[in-house]
Amino acid sequence: MRLLTLAVASFAGSAVASPSSSTQHHPQLHHRSSLNQTAPSCRAVPGGAGWPSADLWAALNTTVEGRLLKPAPPGAVCHPSQPTYSKDACTATQANWTDEFFHSSNPVSVEWNNWTNDTCLPDASQPCSGEGYPVYVVNATTPQHVQASVKFAQANNVRLIVKNSGHDYVGRSAAPYALSIWVHYMKNTTVHPTSFSPTGCSNVTIAGAALTAGAGIQMYDAYALTHTINHTVIGGNGRTVALGGFITGGGHSILAPQNGLATDSVLEMEIVSPTGDVLTLNECHNTDLFWAMRGGGGSTFGVLTSVTMALIPSPEVVGMTFWIGTGADNTQAFDMLAYVVSQFPDLADAGISGYPIVFNTVKNFIDGSDTFIKGIIGKLILPGSSNATQLIERIKPIFQHVNATWPDMFGEYNTTYYPDFQAWYAENFDPSPTGHENLMSSRLLDRPALTSDLSALKLALAKFSASGQATVYIVSGPAVHKAKPRGGSNAVLPVWRRTYVHATASIAYYTPNNATYLADAKELTGFFSSAMRDLAPDTGAYMNEASKYETDWQTTFWGNNYPRLLSIKRQVDPDDVLWCTPCVGSERWAEEADGSLCRV
Repeated sequence: MRLLTLAVASFAGSAVASPSSSTQHHPQLHHRSSLNQTAPSCRAVPGGAGWPSADLWAALNTTVEGRLLKPAPPGAVCHPSQPTYSKDACTATQANWTDEFFHSSNPVSVEWNNWTNDTCLPDASQPCSGEGYPVYVVNATTPQHVQASVKFAQANNVRLIVKNSGHDYVGRSAAPYALSIWVHYMKNTTVHPTSFSPTGCSNVTIAGAALTAGAGIQMYDAYALTHTINHTVIGGNGRTVALGGFITGGGHSILAPQNGLATDSVLEMEIVSPTGDVLTLNECHNTDLFWAMRGGGGSTFGVLTSVTMALIPSPEVVGMTFWIGTGADNTQAFDMLAYVVSQFPDLADAGISGYPIVFNTVKNFIDGSDTFIKGIIGKLILPGSSNATQLIERIKPIFQHVNATWPDMFGEYNTTYYPDFQAWYAENFDPSPTGHENLMSSRLLDRPALTSDLSALKLALAKFSASGQATVYIVSGPAVHKAKPRGGSNAVLPVWRRTYVHATASIAYYTPNNATYLADAKELTGFFSSAMRDLAPDTGAYMNEASKYETDWQTTFWGNNYPRLLSIKRQVDPDDVLWCTPCVGSERWAEEADGSLCRV
């Protein structure tokens, strides 16, 4: 069979983060628990009576050492009616619009156009305004910059958001009429080569290497830095994913089945609270917030200014690229797919993880012909091994069963040895296509969902991949199930503790400002969610990579942890200074048709 080198699309994680210095260790759980009903019913908007005066904004700029920005939308350079119009700049922006690093390095841009409501694309034929973007941005490089921003928003009834890289599948990094805290340049790091002692925890020393990282640290930074001491973080596969939102949402990883979720490795956090206090969170101090911030979601309980994570020795890796396909008209294609996916729990239990993708009626990538095929393609790894035979012996029986049961299938696998995880990552990172409209749906699948009824799994996979492809990532397993986070537990959706597969389906479209396309995309992601909910009604979804429009999102994203999370939110942020959706405690506010944020 021919040797095939294939790129696997759409890997991992989301982002919002942040570093810190001065700290307070007093629990911040004494505030009133109900919204002040004498407060304005809506957040202030530019031109409105409550919007801060120019003098107040100037005072904030002085407080943050001149780091207050009022940026134009990045696409405005392509619109002759806009002050920043430039033909040359437009050409450069258009060339870079699909580059994740372009959006990451811009103070207001995000990776997918729909989260700024297509309000100013680099296309002169489309409308351009700043209505989908924050009005002001603080380019925060210290916790004190974050403090000043939070206190200003609280005192002046201004909507507050947090952006790091803009790699956010549910659109929390952008909002109209807002002040944004941009933590991208908070990149301080400290490597603890042998052990870490949590702040203020007497006689507690945690053995093993650790990394303290500021909010601006993204995956490609974190992997490169930890590689210098032959270790690695438990991280995502996208290069621009930042630690903050990744960890606060849970943080799945190709290394998770063997080492736990990213948030399970957190030893300490520093945050700026919604009341503007700099707090240290660990197993000894602010323990409720420490629990909530590890899985309860970003931009909710505080602005993360730094995080300390346990590291693992960088494992050698046997990697595998594989595919199995058949003609698109083969009525047994999804029988084969259901069988293959049903084997994933056993693979995970054997130490194998990876990023498989089901493809449903796509152009034939094998011979480049005009025919169409269905099947599965992916990348698997066996960490901690140099022996390819160990991986092949687990995969070969699957291929043999497929060949014996469905003779019209064809496929290939090949293996590569990598001396450490960084070597694998350098060849296999997620390129994260950007610059288009993108909606996602997801579901976590446990062993019963994957093995108890293959007919139901077949139907669910067929529906879930109806847009052309769906991921069935093996990113959970024994170490996630048995994880022992510091302090005894954390706030991740409890279903993770029995999950094996994180399945996602996305709708990407390239026709902006089209209400019909958007409505269809929302309907289709709802169809995807329903299909997987029927298969696994008692599981849930990974909140960082899911549908923003998920029904019963409180249970879907947090399960029986939600009541405790909501109680903590009401205590530490009674006035909802931090608000995003779908996020813990967001029920009391909603965005109006004009983009303003008002109480409901």
